[in-house]
Amino acid sequence: MQSAQLIISDSVSLQSDMFGSVVVGIGTAGFVRIRDILAPLPSSAAEKLSVKGFISRRILEEQQGVKQITVEDALSRDDIKVAFVCTENAAHEENIRMFLEAGKHVCVEYPMAMTHKTAVELWDLAQEKGVVLHEEHIELLTADFKQLKKDIAGKRLEEGFLHFTGGPLKPGFGFPAFSGIARLTWLVDLFGELSVTAASMEEDQQNKYMKMTAQLITKEQKPLTWIEEWAPGLSRAKDINFRFDSCTITQLPPATREPVGIFMQDLVLFSQKLLGQVPRDQLHAERRRILHCLELADRIQQLSLQGSAQDT
Repeated sequence: MQSAQLIISDSVSLQSDMFGSVVVGIGTAGFVRIRDILAPLPSSAAEKLSVKGFISRRILEEQQGVKQITVEDALSRDDIKVAFVCTENAAHEENIRMFLEAGKHVCVEYPMAMTHKTAVELWDLAQEKGVVLHEEHIELLTADFKQLKKDIAGKRLEEGFLHFTGGPLKPGFGFPAFSGIARLTWLVDLFGELSVTAASMEEDQQNKYMKMTAQLITKEQKPLTWIEEWAPGLSRAKDINFRFDSCTITQLPPATREPVGIFMQDLVLFSQKLLGQVPRDQLHAERRRILHCLELADRIQQLSLQGSAQDT
């Protein structure tokens, strides 16, 4: 029987030093990252992180006592080993590639890239450089999703429906299959690897309206419909209808709020990867899931654009 040695990859060794970090982008996520690094979960791997500065296109005052630094400083400084990329989606690839090339570990918000091919390239680059590339998926860490996953365990899906609504999609966040990849990740995590059978896109740029509909199918040939709808006045909400062999679930189950926030949970997981405390099979499964979702998003975008072209 193999020993239960925990590793991050063949080229990343166990480390005991602090990991100096830079936060790239000071929006909501960037602010939270700084907050959590400054006050990590006690006795967790996140205590090995320290924040050395932040990067922004704007000239800003100190943020939570942390000073702004330049990209050049962050790339060249030996005491900065980690970059947290918290920018708009369209800027993820450039920032990830830049920091990986400099030999820095990277934690990035989903999606890491706007194509499956680019994501594979970035992961290969991280492997080549011997550093960690981590794509956060806080939607899988929420209490209600964890409870939903427990509730459906052992049940056989017959048909599923997930409709997400929200306000107008901001510039730089990409095609809805990528900007909304959290919902696609939900479906894959709940029901396994999927295939795309059809996809369409409705858009009214003048009224800032956008609706993407994707028809998916499980390995057991059970249909799933995923809709992303964005427009002024639409509340941010998920409408679900999962019909199983024994019951139908039409709303997220009530769940007790957890004492550790979802961003902190993700920070601890990333830190565990830095310290080599995550099993190889878990890392491989995570990478496979992420790349599968990006491949599905690619296919949905392709089919949607083909349909739009035929309609014109």
